[in-house]
Formats: sequence, C-alpha cells, structure tokens
Amino acid sequence: MDFGFTEEQLMIQDVARRIAQEKIAPSAEHHDRTGEFPLENIRTLGENGLMGIEVPAEYGGAGMDPISYVLAMVEIAAGDAAHSTIVSVNNSLFCNGILKFGTEAQKQLYVRAIAEGREIGAFALTEPQSGSDATAMRCKAVKQADGTFVINGKKSWITSGPVAKYIVLFAMTDPDKGARGITAFMIDTAKPGFHRGKTEPKLGIRASATCEIEFENYVAAAEDVLGEEGHGFKIAMGVLDAGRIGIASQAIGIGRAAYEATLSYVRERKAFGQPIGAFQMTQAKIADMKCKLDAALLLTLRAAWQKGQTEKNGGRFSNEAAIAKLTASEAAMWIAHQAVQIHGGMGYSKEMPLERYFRDAKITEIYEGTSEIQRLVIARNETGLR
Repeated sequence: MDFGFTEEQLMIQDVARRIAQEKIAPSAEHHDRTGEFPLENIRTLGENGLMGIEVPAEYGGAGMDPISYVLAMVEIAAGDAAHSTIVSVNNSLFCNGILKFGTEAQKQLYVRAIAEGREIGAFALTEPQSGSDATAMRCKAVKQADGTFVINGKKSWITSGPVAKYIVLFAMTDPDKGARGITAFMIDTAKPGFHRGKTEPKLGIRASATCEIEFENYVAAAEDVLGEEGHGFKIAMGVLDAGRIGIASQAIGIGRAAYEATLSYVRERKAFGQPIGAFQMTQAKIADMKCKLDAALLLTLRAAWQKGQTEKNGGRFSNEAAIAKLTASEAAMWIAHQAVQIHGGMGYSKEMPLERYFRDAKITEIYEGTSEIQRLVIARNETGLR
C-alpha cells in the first residue's frame, strides 16, 4: 500500500474541499434547520465530477479510484454530513452496483444522469420489519407470462427517496429460496405504481431527505432486472461493502470537523487564568481524539486500497470495509461527544455546529450495517464460523 497520493487524487480532494468550504459549510445550518434538500449544491458537486467519482468518463463520471472517493468524501462530510450522505448513496450504492452488474443500456440510462448530478439515485433494501435481517423482506416481484414483473410492497428509510428519479430496488421473486430468491430491479419513479410515503423526521443528517416508498402493481420490464434473477442479495451485499467505505469516510469528516473546532476552542477559551487546552485532562482528550481520527483514516484508506486491488485481481474487501466503518463511526461518535463536553454549554447550543456534529455522527453507527453487524462480519471472517 502506497501512502503517497497522486496529483489526480489531491486534485479531486482540493475540488471537494473548495466546494465544501465555499458552498456547503455556509449553508449547512440552514439545511439542517429546515430539512430542505440541498439541490443547488448537489448540482455543483455533480458538475465537478463528485457525484460519480469512480464512474468512468464514458458514463459521465470523474473516472477516479477508491482512494479519491475517500479523500473527497471526507472533505464534503467535514462541510456537512447530510450532503455527504447524498454523495455516498449516489456513488457507492447506486452507481457502483449498476457499473458492476448492469447492462450497457442500463449504464447509459441510469448511471450517466446520476454521475453528472442531473438526477438523484436511491437504494431500496430496508423494509419496516427488516433492517439487519435483509432476507426477511416482504416486497414481492411476481413474474408474468410475458416476462414482466409486478411489484408490490413497501420499503423504509430510503435516503434521497423523496427526490430520487431512479432507484435500485431489491424484491423477493422466489420466497421459497430465501436469500437466493431476491432480485434487483431498476425503478423509474415517474412510472405508475410508485408512491412516496412519509418523510422521516430525523435526529441528524436532516437535509438528506429520507422516506418510505411503496409499490402498488408497479410493472418492471425484463430489461429492468439488474444482474441475474435471484442474484439480488449477492448484489446488495457487495454494494454495501463499498458503501461502508463511504460511511467510514463520512464519519472521518464529521470527526475531523468536531476535532478542528475543539482545537480552536481550547486555544482561545480561558479558565483560571490560562487556556483550557493547557489542562492535562483536556490535553488527554485532544490526544485521544487525534489518535482515533488518524486510526480511522488509515483503516479507511486501507479498505479503499483493497477495494481497488480486488477490482483488478478479484477477491473481497468485506473485512477491511467492516473494520473501517466500525472504527470510524465509533471514533466520530466519541470525538463529537468529547467535543461537546469540552465546549460545555456552548457545545449544547445551536449557536455553534458542535451539536449538529454530535447528532450527525450517530447515524454512522447505524446505517449500512450497524456496529453490531460490523462486529459479526469481522468475527465471522476471522474465525471462519457462522
């Protein structure tokens, strides 16, 4: 693994940092308070290649590598976590799966519009009764004599659901086969039979619109199947491996923003005649924050590097991705917690962004596989036991 970044990687990091500092961070409080979807900023990110970082240029993307994705995601998340959530879904969960398993027609139709930022994509796996147990889905796609599928059912907690034009949907086509009876479909939300449900009133990442979606006799054509029939669960798990690198990067960005705000504060805030950063207890917290942040970044870069290697040589990067997500998400939550504590009353006030970092950090321990699921993945890979 090479720890030196290429000119291209540093370039996209710089572009992401500039947009985050000039456009995203200044509008973050407004979008968090109102829950308004940041469409204008997302369009800007798309115009600069950040909605399709690893998407080849022939499909409208930047044609970069997984390391570039991590570097850009950290910068965007440091500006605002909600923006990075939208970027992560478009890059990791939507474009990634179609590039790996889609037909040429599907790549041209669905990936290009999303990578260029002209449309928004979403990923629909979770249902009201099934979170970590993804195989317990009730959304069904019944195959007809003419080869089409009639889809009925409900999905929940769909990031970008209220604004998505296209969705990667997972539905049960053969309940008797369990996980092997799940198929992935490309959904056009403009077609009859698709309905958006209530928007979730979330604790954090409030500008990344989230809602339930429902299918009522929605007809999917045979060419709308992503990959092969019955391979949906395999596709979902592979896509989530990539998604976990995105969420780890997001967590690092949140943690870094909280850490940098704290560094500035402890140098300026005085108590008992000296900066509070001179107190040993505060210094211990700063040291631990820095160690956790650096460890999370290095593990996430390792996972991204491994992802790049598997794309060249085959293999998996599930363990590395799980380790990165678990470490980074728990580091972000801990750093944000300590940052609020060090800031005292001001950390609890909405006059400063610390309380937003605290709220935003929590979701990184939950979505795209809870911390408990990450520990299961890691332990099973290490022991070989199921």
